[in-house]
Amino acid sequence: MPSDPYQDALAILTATATQRVWSVLVSVFGDLARLEGEGIDGPVLTALMAEAQIRPEATRVALHRLRNDDWITSTKSGRTSHHSLTPTGRRLSVAASGRIYSPPEAAAQGWQLVLLETPTSYSREQMEAHGFAPLAPRLYIGADTSDAPAGTLALPADAAPHWLGGQFEPKDLSQDYAALHEMLSALDALQLDASTLSPVQIGVLRSLIVHGWRRLVLKHPDLPREVYSDAWRGHDCRALVTGLLARLPRPTLGALHP
Repeated sequence: MPSDPYQDALAILTATATQRVWSVLVSVFGDLARLEGEGIDGPVLTALMAEAQIRPEATRVALHRLRNDDWITSTKSGRTSHHSLTPTGRRLSVAASGRIYSPPEAAAQGWQLVLLETPTSYSREQMEAHGFAPLAPRLYIGADTSDAPAGTLALPADAAPHWLGGQFEPKDLSQDYAALHEMLSALDALQLDASTLSPVQIGVLRSLIVHGWRRLVLKHPDLPREVYSDAWRGHDCRALVTGLLARLPRPTLGALHP
């Protein structure tokens, strides 16, 4: 029996059973209904999640959580529910979209070091919010386009020594990127053809690709490839995600309706 590229792709994307359903929903809405005025009707969302092999009861629980977290709002028209991002959910989704969807050529080209006056001048969380990762006590690394907080010493940097990446790359994140790269490479090898897929199938594949990528790329600063070790696959993953999403153009919300 000949293989079915769509089913093969779905098997690759759903092989990990540890996905948080609420997080998958954030990816679905962030990719398919991110803009103001956009939303997804209940039957369409049910079809999308069913294709992703997520049970209806799990989807209902996840929707309830996201409503409580002011991420999603739901309204009813007759017997049909309509779900959309709240202003908060939309703002956060739009803010993250630059990192998620920017192509490889838009990645940071330069980097800098920032020295704090004291180890407690700013917390790690505050520095990460500014786009910097810890390198040593009082010392952080970030893209040259990131704004250094007030009262810090910003030091423009040039050539990166080969050992630099190993000083700040989280080991678990590096391993996660290696696994994601293997998955994306397998998807790329399938040479998916959007013309042979339904809008719902395209929507599911896109959402799951974005989900796997989003959960990693938002955990670290945007830095040039040269500052990372050879084992870091983040930039290679970006190239694969960009290519896969281009091969699977985002369907219109109207096309998703049965």
